[in-house]
Amino acid sequence: MKQLLLVIALACALPAQAANYASRDDVRQFIDEMAERHGMDKPSLTGLFRETPHLPRVIKAIMPPKDPGVRSWRAYRARFVEPKRIAAGHRFMQLHAAKLGEAEARFGVPKEIVAAIIGIETIYGKHTGRFGTFAALTTLAFDYPPRAVLFRRELEELLLLAREENRSPLDYRGSYAGALGLPQFLPSSLRRFGTDFDGDGHVDLAASVGDAIGSVANFLAVHGWEKDGPIAISVTVGGDNIQALVDDGILPKRSPREWIAAGTSLARVGAGDTAISGAGDDLPDRPAALIDLVTPNSATEFRVGYGNFFVITRYNRSSFYASAVMDLAAELRQSQ
Repeated sequence: MKQLLLVIALACALPAQAANYASRDDVRQFIDEMAERHGMDKPSLTGLFRETPHLPRVIKAIMPPKDPGVRSWRAYRARFVEPKRIAAGHRFMQLHAAKLGEAEARFGVPKEIVAAIIGIETIYGKHTGRFGTFAALTTLAFDYPPRAVLFRRELEELLLLAREENRSPLDYRGSYAGALGLPQFLPSSLRRFGTDFDGDGHVDLAASVGDAIGSVANFLAVHGWEKDGPIAISVTVGGDNIQALVDDGILPKRSPREWIAAGTSLARVGAGDTAISGAGDDLPDRPAALIDLVTPNSATEFRVGYGNFFVITRYNRSSFYASAVMDLAAELRQSQ
C-alpha cells in the first residue's frame, strides 16, 4: 500500500511535459501487443506515446477522496434532480421529440429515461469533458495501478476505434476517465453500443444528438430492457429480514410475494397505510431486489427494484444513480 501511494504521489507531482511514455518498458510491451493482436504499426504507436503528456489532474480526479464521508441519497439526488437540469431536460425533450420518439419505438426504452441519462451524464452536452482522451487513458493505464487493467483495455479500444473511424487517436476529447460525448461512453461501449441514429453513415456521440439518443437506448436494450416493464416502486418495509433482503444485492432474485411469505411487510408509498399482504397484488409479481437509499440522520428510503432498474445500473453501477435517473425521468415525463 505504501508503495502504491508513493507511485501515485510521484505521478501527481510530474509536470505534464515530463513524461516520455515511449521509453517505458510497460508501454513498449503494450505497443508490441497491439502490433501482434491488431496489426498496428509500431513506429506510429511509438510516436504517439512519445508525444503524449502525463496528466496529473487525471489521477487527482480519479482518486477516491481522503475523507469520503458518509454517502447521502438526499444529497446525491439534489445534485441531479434540480430545477436547472429539469428545465434543460424539458427543452431537450421538446427540441428532440422526434428522435426520442423514434428511439422509444425501436428499442422500447421510454424517451424520458434516455433523456434523463443524458441529462445526468453531461447536462445535455454542456459538460462532456476537456481532456485529451488518449493522454487521459495513457496516464491511467500506466500511472494508476489500482485500475490499470481497465484503462489499458480502454486505451486499446480507443486505438481500435480511431482506426475504424480513420481518425487520429489524439483527436478525441472527453472526461478525465476517457468517457466520450453526450452520453459519456467509454471507447469499448462506443464500439459495441454506438448507433448511427441520424443516418449519416458514422457514429458521433459528441456532435450528433440523434446518435447519442439512439446509442443510450441501444445500450439499455442490449442489456435487457423490458418494454413497458416496471422499473422500481417506493415502499415502506417492515420485518426482521430487511437487511438480508438488502444484502441480496440489486440483481432481482425473488418476488415481493416471496418476501411477504417469509415475514416481510410492504406498503407502497402513496397507496395508503395498508401493508401489502396475501397475493401482494399492489406490486408486480416478478423477481425484484430491495433497494435501500440511505441518508445519514434520516429514515432510509426503500424501493422495490425490478429488471429495468438493474439494467440502468449497468450504465453506472450504483443504486443511487439508477434512482436519480428514475426521478429525473419522472420530472421530464411532465413535458410530454
